[in-house]
Amino acid sequence: MAAVLRLAAIVLVLAAFVLPARAEDRSVLLNCKAMVERASKDANAESEAELARCRQVIREWALRDARMLVDEQGRPLR
Repeated sequence: MAAVLRLAAIVLVLAAFVLPARAEDRSVLLNCKAMVERASKDANAESEAELARCRQVIREWALRDARMLVDEQGRPLR
């Protein structure tokens, strides 16, 4: 019984780390770019928390794209 509970706890901890780490969809990137663009034109457009999250998404995509050798269709980037 204790082994089962221990295994369940380990699975829950691993799931907590793995699930938020999944890659965002490119549509999220496009929406975030649009939100940041709107915020640069209108200071009251979005909340700071949403803007900070979107800026982080944009940074993560930039780093991801910099590491990729091919695009989403498999064509070479360089």
